[in-house]
Amino acid sequence: MPETTDPAADGTKIPPSSPRTLGRSARWADLRLRILSAAVLAPLALGCIWIGGTAFAALIALITVGLAYEWLALCGEPILSLAAAPFAVLPLSVALTASGLTPAALILLAVATAAASFGGLSRSRPLAFGIPYFGLAAVALIWLRQPPHSGGANVIVLLLIVWASDIGAYIAGRAIGGPRLAPAISPGKTWSGALGGLAAAAAVGVAAASILSAAPLSGRPAAIAVLIGLISQAGDLFESQLKRHFGVKDSGTMIPGHGGLLDRLDAVLTAAPATALLALVVGPGVVLWQ
Repeated sequence: MPETTDPAADGTKIPPSSPRTLGRSARWADLRLRILSAAVLAPLALGCIWIGGTAFAALIALITVGLAYEWLALCGEPILSLAAAPFAVLPLSVALTASGLTPAALILLAVATAAASFGGLSRSRPLAFGIPYFGLAAVALIWLRQPPHSGGANVIVLLLIVWASDIGAYIAGRAIGGPRLAPAISPGKTWSGALGGLAAAAAVGVAAASILSAAPLSGRPAAIAVLIGLISQAGDLFESQLKRHFGVKDSGTMIPGHGGLLDRLDAVLTAAPATALLALVVGPGVVLWQ
């Protein structure tokens, strides 16, 4: 979700403003650019998920490289430096998972995190955190996609729920406004936006169940969708806190209207591992939304 207040890149503070206090044009100023970016990127992502295999793995590997680039820049580390070397495991972990070697990929991520932590891992130096932050989500997405019967549906609906939560929160927050959700972290987010996002997520879960299942509808798909919506919103807030820590408004400039890759994928980075864990519990090959 976009933020109306965040530290600027030079450390100065942007005066706080709620959606209710903004003029109509200011509230929706970035909507057109967001829609244009989504119109290009969403079909690409969904197409690679539908194809699966090498196409999807290549997309995820490329995304991890972009995320690593943004993270190193946020941490003030050159891309060609010794500190950046452990991040090379991110696309490698994707390749291992795509080859059916998920345990090896997880071990590799753990070893690389330990290596990157050699210089210290703290609030003031969070460099090593980027490896599990991006790597676990990448491995989760590849692993979720692998079952031939359930993989495509589970990943596509997961992304649709995350997108619905984001869009629903954006629209409800700007149309309704009201009390702020977490003013110390992201003053632009409101309770009305959060509830609107969860309602949109639940609607996608119910719609997915009606399409994917011939059985009578139950409350499970909506409940799972709301849970994933909550986790995705938590991921959004967590990334907002990271940006406040680094003193930036956006994680980068790769995606017009959205900032950087991390700005666009913050919710997926938390929702994907949670969904993979849920799929592991219910059993491989099960469509979660039925």
